[in-house]
Amino acid sequence: MDLDKAIRKVPDFPKPGILFYDVTSIFTSPQAFRYVLDRMDDLYKNAEINGVIAIESRGFIVGAPFALRRALPLVLARKQGKLPGETVKQSYSLEYGEATLEIHKSDLAPGKKWLIVDDLIATGGTLKAVATMVEKQGAEVAGIFSVIGLSFLNYTEQIGQYNPKTLINYDKK
Repeated sequence: MDLDKAIRKVPDFPKPGILFYDVTSIFTSPQAFRYVLDRMDDLYKNAEINGVIAIESRGFIVGAPFALRRALPLVLARKQGKLPGETVKQSYSLEYGEATLEIHKSDLAPGKKWLIVDDLIATGGTLKAVATMVEKQGAEVAGIFSVIGLSFLNYTEQIGQYNPKTLINYDKK
């Protein structure tokens, strides 16, 4: 499957000069969505993973079915203020500002290996924030997965040590 054809490209969003790679078009195509999940299965077939951490919100859509297929716990990394229990939190810079993510402390058991899942890797800041929370809790990052990578933003500088894997990379704006 040519995944590039399944990804909608929106020029000048969210601001002029930005080409937005919209992963939601994959979810409207059962064939493309199945392809993504099957490729994830292939990539992590022999990996030691104790659970999946999915990042709000499109990461939930990719991470949840993968966790279910593998019979793994699913932990949600949510925007600040959305989780009711005691949380670990981490702030980070975005391409267009700053944000904070939180995870329930009770969900991150020390010594476990977590696969972090999101829809798109831009600079790697969001994923680095989640990896930092995992490590703060004495757990390990088993890897990072994203459908799309924007390699022209040099995300490996932030998260290269976590072996990020993507299904498609874009090398230029």
